[in-house]
Order: sequence, then structure tokens, then C-alpha cells
Amino acid sequence: MSPADRASVLIVGGGLEGVAAAWALSLRGISDVIVCERDTVGGGMTGKSSGIVRCHYGVSSLAAMATVGLEVFEKAEEIFGTDIGFRQTGYVVGVGPANVDSLRKSLAAQRAVGVQTEEMDADEVARLWPAADLEPFAAFGWEERGGYGDAYQTAQAFAASARAAGVKIRQGTAVTELIVEGDRVLGARLADGSSVFADTVVVATGVWTAPLLAQHGVDVPIRVHREQIVMIDPGVDLGAVPVFSDLVSLQYVRPDVRGEILFGNSDLAELEIADPDNYLNRADEAFVDLTVDKVGTRFPDLTEAAITASYAGCYDVTPDWNPIISRGPLENLVIAAGFSGHGFKISPAVGGLIADLVVDGRSSDPRIPETDFRFGRFADGDLLKTPYPYVGAGEMR
Repeated sequence: MSPADRASVLIVGGGLEGVAAAWALSLRGISDVIVCERDTVGGGMTGKSSGIVRCHYGVSSLAAMATVGLEVFEKAEEIFGTDIGFRQTGYVVGVGPANVDSLRKSLAAQRAVGVQTEEMDADEVARLWPAADLEPFAAFGWEERGGYGDAYQTAQAFAASARAAGVKIRQGTAVTELIVEGDRVLGARLADGSSVFADTVVVATGVWTAPLLAQHGVDVPIRVHREQIVMIDPGVDLGAVPVFSDLVSLQYVRPDVRGEILFGNSDLAELEIADPDNYLNRADEAFVDLTVDKVGTRFPDLTEAAITASYAGCYDVTPDWNPIISRGPLENLVIAAGFSGHGFKISPAVGGLIADLVVDGRSSDPRIPETDFRFGRFADGDLLKTPYPYVGAGEMR
């Protein structure tokens, strides 16, 4: 690498959102783009995603973004020429009596922005998930087009498509700091001592965003939370079960291509603050006990189930559990971070919004106003929150 390179756009971070931005920029005809990734594409938290694909969000702009993502995932073979791991199993969400009204209002708001979702009766859910105890639920939502995917494979597809259009993706290229003159970002300095200058710098560094920008007086309100995942052999052939989001016992399960099921905890009222470069990359004993309790309660017929593996990743969590996708606060800077566990399913739309901000300064999709995701909303006290919160599970909805 020469001592100083130049590009129209520099993207710091080659995780899912960074390469989605590169891909989306290339679709807009902007290929004079350099992506700097300190390790390998998708090698950070991207590969730790549980991969749920759902459009069930009470925040309408998030629901619209997830719909955009779904449409890309459904056409992945055509768009990317490769399998990105998307499996369209369907997605069901169940709530208790206290959340029935919120569920119905949320479903209606989702339909208003193009989500194909409906209420489903318990008999139909029992047919789809015969091993589940559905007695505590009062209502269910159903997305036939939902399912799960593979965030790592998706990142590779974004990257390959961007490269084919002329984008330069530099792996093993760590950025140590931005180059700032007054209130303007001019580029970035790299660990090898060289620099990259650009007209626009996109910071898409996930859980590493706050310390990078703090060097330049930008206080990004992101906390890093360790999130644990457990893989379970159900002991029986479950057949073609959908993803199941249980908002009574606050858990989610999804099938896996190998016949296992993936378990995650939806109770995020208390964060486990972690160092993203030094954390336990497996479930701890307390979480294993929680898994056994929750899965055993909801799926009492799985008497031969056994835990086969576990892992952990980290969420970059904002105060309202929704992302920052925003120009500023420094000139020529775009921040895309704080995805709070939502990043995979909305990643195609995130790339599109970043490209819109770079090219036009505003969103091209009226369902996804850029003001929803502006950096300044935290200082303004104007948090992005669902109008239809679920008791006990507000963080993820």
C-alpha cells in the first residue's frame, strides 16, 4: 500500500454492514470505494449472529428495512449468484394476555409498510410446532416469508459483488484513527503508518465504534453486551418447524440446517457488559441452566434433547436499542453502528440507506426516514421507540 491512497468513499469496517454499504454504493454507480477491515470480511461479530429473519417490528421504519432485507434474501441466487444460507421456514411470535393488544396494533402497522403478516390461531401453531406447550399464549403473529439465514455467507456475497464492481476491500488493514481537520473528516490513518483520504468516511465498526470515535470528541452512546447462544439436538426429527419467538418465557428458537435447534434468550432487561476483544466465547453455567429451564418448559416433549455446542457474540447496544445510521456530527462522516441485535435482517436496507446518505444526504425510501436513525436523537431525548411495546421484551421490538 502506498503511503497515501485516495477514494471517493472510505468504509472503516468489513463486517456485514460495511460490505453491505460497499455493495449498495456499487449499485448506485460508486465503485471508487475502499473498505478497510482489520481482520477478514465478516470475521468479527457478523459470524456470531443468530440469523433470524423477521419483519416483526413495532418501529415502522425497522419493519420496512426488514422487508427490504427479506426481498433481497429471497432473490439472493439471482442477485449474487450464490446461496447465502437463507431458509424460508416461516416465523411465529407468541404473546401472553398482557401483550395481545400490542401484538395486533403492531401487526397492523407492519402491514401498512408492506410486511406480509397476520394473526394465527393456536391450532395452526400447534400443527407447525407440535412439541410446544402453547397453553400460556393468548395470540400469535405469523410471517410465512420469515426464516433464518447466515450472516457470514451474506457478508461474503456483498463483498464479492462489490469487488466485482471495482470496490477495493483490504483485509488485514486496521484503522487506528480518523484524520480530522477542524470539524471535517478527511480520511483515516492505518496501523502500518499509511493513510487513506476520502470525500466521505463511513464508520461501520460495530462494537468497536465508541473508542474509535471518542478519540475525536464524538461520544457514541453504545454499550457492548455479551449475548450467548446454545445449540441443541432435539433428540427427535422435528420436521419443518418455523422460527418461534416466545414472548411469554422470553426465548427464541430456530431450526438449523443440521437438524439442531438454536436457542437464544429474549430477556435483555439487564446487560452483561463485555470487552469485545476479550470475552467468554461460550455459554456459561448459569446460561446453560437457563436454557434447560426455558426449553424444557416450552417444549416438554423433547425429553431426549441435549446441548451440543454454544458460543457467544457481542451486541453494540444504543439507549433505544435501535441503530445509528447518520451523517455527522463531523463533516464528511457517516456513522453506521449500534445495531443492537437487529443488523443481519436489515443489512441490505442499511447498505441502501448509507448509500443514500453518501450520495443524496437523505433516504430515498419514504418508509425509512433518515431522521429516525440520526445520531442527534439521543442528545435531543427523541428516542426511537415502538408505539406498541411488549411487556418484558421491549428491548428487541
